[in-house]
Amino acid sequence: MTVAVTGATGFLGLHLVAALAAKGARVRILARREPSHELWRGLSLDVVRGGLEDRAALERLVTGADAVVHVAGLIKALTPAAFLAVNRDGAAAIADAARRLAPDARFVQVSSLAAREPGISAYAASKRAGETVVSATYADAADQLVIIRPPAIYGPWDRETLAFFRTAARPVVPLFGHGRAAAVHVDDAAAAIARVALGAGDAGCWTLADPVPAGYLMAELLSEAAGALGRRPRLVRLPDAALLAAGAASGAWGRLSGHARIFSLGKARELLHPDWSVGPGELLPAGVYRSGIGLADGFRATAAWYRSAGLLT
Repeated sequence: MTVAVTGATGFLGLHLVAALAAKGARVRILARREPSHELWRGLSLDVVRGGLEDRAALERLVTGADAVVHVAGLIKALTPAAFLAVNRDGAAAIADAARRLAPDARFVQVSSLAAREPGISAYAASKRAGETVVSATYADAADQLVIIRPPAIYGPWDRETLAFFRTAARPVVPLFGHGRAAAVHVDDAAAAIARVALGAGDAGCWTLADPVPAGYLMAELLSEAAGALGRRPRLVRLPDAALLAAGAASGAWGRLSGHARIFSLGKARELLHPDWSVGPGELLPAGVYRSGIGLADGFRATAAWYRSAGLLT
C-alpha cells in the first residue's frame, strides 16, 4: 500500500513513518526540505516538496495513494487565526485533494483529545474545526474517514515534554489541578495509527490511551517523571489562579517577542480541565490495537533518551 503522510517530520510523524515502513507500506511524505533522521535510516521514502498551503504539492502527495494520514498541525501559535490557518484550513486542503484525487483511499485525520472541549482554548477550537471540515468533505464517504484523538503523547525526540521532565527534576515542584489526564507513548500511538491507515478497524472517531485510559492525577505524572530521573521532589500545591496568571504572562511575552510559546493561558486552561480521561466508548477497540507501554516504562525510556541526547543531567 502507498500511504501519504503530512506532518511526517514532526514528533509523532517521525515515529509514524517508521511504523508504516516497518509494516511494509510505501510511504510518501510532504516536506519543505529533504528530510533526514536517524529513525528513518535505511528507509526509502517518496518525498513531495511543499506545505499544506501548496495545492499542487498536496495533489502530488495524494494521487495514487491507498491511504492518506493527516498528522500536520500547530501546537503553539501567536493568535487563534494562526491556529485555524493550519489546523482547520490545512486539514480542509488535504482532505479536498484526497477526496478528488484518491477517492477510494482511507483518510485518517490525527486530531487531539483537546477537540473534545473546543471552548477551552484556541488550540482545542482549531482541532475541532479541523475535524468538522474534514467530516464535511467526507460526508458522502463517511466509511472512509477515521478521526484519531490522541491524549498527551510523549517519548523520544519530543522537545515539548522536555519542560515537564525538567520541572519534575527540581527539588520542589508546583502542583496544580485536580483532574485526571490520559497519556500514550509515541511508539504505541504510531503503531495504532499505522494499523488504522493500513485498513484496521472501522470508520469513526476514536481515541488512544496507554494501559490506564482513566488517566493520571498530575501528582502521579510528576512523581513518575521524577522517579524516572532518580529524584523525589516535594510537591507543593499552588492555587489554580497562579497557573492561569503564569499562562497569561507567557502568552503575552510570546506575542511581544513574536515567538509562539507552548505554555499560554489556553494551555493553562487545558491543564486545569478536570477530565481528560478516555472512556471505553471512545477508545480505539482492542481488536484493532492494545497499548503495551505503561507510564513507568514509558517515562523511564523517555528520560533515558533525554539524558543520552544531553538534554537532561
